[in-house]
Amino acid sequence: MLEIYERLGVHCHESVDVTLSLTHEQRDKGRLKAFAEDGTEVRIFLDRGKALQVGEYLKSQCGKIVVVQGAPENVVLATCDDWSIFSAACYHLGNRHVKIQIGERWLRITPDHVLEEMLQQLGLHTQQEIAVFIPESGAYGHGHHHH
Repeated sequence: MLEIYERLGVHCHESVDVTLSLTHEQRDKGRLKAFAEDGTEVRIFLDRGKALQVGEYLKSQCGKIVVVQGAPENVVLATCDDWSIFSAACYHLGNRHVKIQIGERWLRITPDHVLEEMLQQLGLHTQQEIAVFIPESGAYGHGHHHH
């Protein structure tokens, strides 16, 4: 079992010993018990309030380097060719404090039939998919994601 209390950031020149794949909800937790790709039990004890980033490195108490990856999960992909409609959709989701991943005229949210229907009524095409979900950290978050 590995116990982790230390973050190394997203740049690390040491060799990785363990890969840990986590969903967006798991990456939001400061305290977590999970299992690495090789089956190693990993217990994380970090400050709450700052989500783990995909690609972030951690150091275990025994000195092993752990890299965090995003685990594929169920999401809704919504696309639109019209920037005005797309912007309106982002506004309405943000107004509801929905976690959202934003790309070039595409966005991802966690499955929610009410939100999917709203996006469709606004003119976006929606489809369910399995993907790594990396929601925006927010205007006051530490970091900004573009993938």
